[in-house]
Amino acid sequence: MKEKIILYLSSLFLLLVMSGPLMAQETNDSYGYVQKAQPAPVKRYCQTLQLKDDPELIAEYEKWHRSENIWKEITAGLKKVGVIDSEIYRHGTLLVMILTVPADFDFEKQMGKLAGLPRQAEWEEFMSKYQASDPDASSSEKWVQMKRIFKLDS
Repeated sequence: MKEKIILYLSSLFLLLVMSGPLMAQETNDSYGYVQKAQPAPVKRYCQTLQLKDDPELIAEYEKWHRSENIWKEITAGLKKVGVIDSEIYRHGTLLVMILTVPADFDFEKQMGKLAGLPRQAEWEEFMSKYQASDPDASSSEKWVQMKRIFKLDS
C-alpha cells in the first residue's frame, strides 16, 4: 500500500511539474537539460525514492552525487551493464531517477548484474543513511518504478 501511495504522489508531482512551477524558481534555463541524440532506439525507466527530511543530509546526498565526488566504480558499473544515461532530479525529499538504456535492455537481469559489481553494495549501504527506506533493502526495493501516464505524440 505504501508503494502505491508513493507512486501516486510521485505521479502527481510529475504532472504538477509538467503543468507549471509550484513555487518561484530561477527564470533562466537552469531547469532545462539538452539531451544527447541516440544512434539507436532507447527506452527510459523512471523511478522514485524518498530522502530523509533533513536539509543537511539532503545537501550531503547532493554533494556525493556531483561528478567530482561520486565513486567512479558506480558510474563505471552503470555503463558496464548497459545504462546509456542516468539522471536524478530532486524536489524536496522526492528523488526521480531517469535511466536511458538500449531498447532491448532487460532491467531485472542487468540490475542484478549491477548489484554484484565492485563497491555497488558498499555504495548502497553508504547512501542508505540519506534515504527514507529500510537500510537493508536492495536498490530495486528502494527505488520504485513509475508508470508513464502521458506522452506527447509527435
